[in-house]
Amino acid sequence: MSPPVAPPGWSRWLVPPAALSVHLSIGQAYAWSVFKPPLESALGLSGTQSALPFQLAIVMLGLSAAFGGTLVERNGPRWAMTVALVCFSSGFLISALGAATEQYWLIVLGYGLVGGTGLGIGYISPVSTLIKWFPDRPGMATGIAIMGFGGGALIASPWSAQMLKSFGSDSSGIAVAFLVHGLTYAVFMTLGVLLVRVPRGEKPSPSAPSALDGVQVSARNAVRTPQFWCLWVVLCMNVTAGIGILEKAAPMITDFFADTSTPVTASAAAGFVALLSAANMAGRIGWSSTSDLVGRKNIYRVYLGVGALMYALIAWLGDSSKPLFILSALVILSFYGGGFATVPAYLKDLFGTYQVGAIHGRLLTAWSTAGVLGPLIVNRIADHQEAAGRHGSSLYGMSFLIMIGLLAVGFVANELVRPVDARHHIPAPREAADVARQQPESA
Repeated sequence: MSPPVAPPGWSRWLVPPAALSVHLSIGQAYAWSVFKPPLESALGLSGTQSALPFQLAIVMLGLSAAFGGTLVERNGPRWAMTVALVCFSSGFLISALGAATEQYWLIVLGYGLVGGTGLGIGYISPVSTLIKWFPDRPGMATGIAIMGFGGGALIASPWSAQMLKSFGSDSSGIAVAFLVHGLTYAVFMTLGVLLVRVPRGEKPSPSAPSALDGVQVSARNAVRTPQFWCLWVVLCMNVTAGIGILEKAAPMITDFFADTSTPVTASAAAGFVALLSAANMAGRIGWSSTSDLVGRKNIYRVYLGVGALMYALIAWLGDSSKPLFILSALVILSFYGGGFATVPAYLKDLFGTYQVGAIHGRLLTAWSTAGVLGPLIVNRIADHQEAAGRHGSSLYGMSFLIMIGLLAVGFVANELVRPVDARHHIPAPREAADVARQQPESA
């Protein structure tokens, strides 16, 4: 399948909506918790069992992005979005069959394995294309799309809850909700498949620089550079710090103020979770756009350095002031989202646009690692402290200190990033021939 080439006069501003249609759909993954209580009740599952489809989906996201990145680059964004559509929607349809027949392994297979593959391919599908369309503003362009992944849950959570209320929260009601999800997301993602285009030439806009300017490095060579692994550490540490709060947000704020004169109610804790989701989404477009002005290394200095300061404020003063706790957590989650949205542009700065999508896919294994590491640190330490008779904010003090240390490691790794050595560069004639091969002469 040849990538669809934009006809003369095609507006590059039609490409971000195409990317958003995919990312807003697969961002449903952050709303999985809506289905946990009904599944536990209908199928007699434990909390650990009901989390398995989501956990497997995140693991498959990282693995499919890493192993499928080169195919995405080779076959283009329309192919990648089509694969994402088929896998993600099929995952819901298989899950619907599993819920209807009360076969939980089908839900794990559908949502976790098949749907998770769609998550990974869909996540990286528009990145390279957006950077090529917006070489003058790569942070803003990727931020718009990846903002959709962070904001998908803001749509999916109330929508899913309403469906479960309408259809019922028993196994048949869950099955119908899964079925509606699968069909609706298939239609919505199709818009992106039909709309996406790759630039006709290397200058997609008269005012923009050439998309092929500067250093160009293949995915195979990129993973052999210290720069790639420094960025892997940077992303892993930043995500670990953010997901440590995100995964346990509601019980965390409840515990922090349980021993005060103004305890937090369940509805207020739910509101706090919604605020964190909004900060996560806003950070993806706000901070990544700022990186176009101040530079990628500088914005990660903010994510990691100021993030460590916010954790310190929560650890030592958080239980004395709700506004301070909430504000600090919102800043940390904005950095969490910003880190995801900025890293494709950081990769473009270091390795060029040639195979940047494949490089990004390999880097997302850092997300899979952090997705296990962050919740493990916070939950394991909280359980240990509770078993030792502690309560309130003391359940989290040690884990917050560990997060500060991890952010410091990430800060150092970011400082070690340098321009890629010339021996890893791709010779210009080979690159030009490869680009010409991938772009047909006529649309």
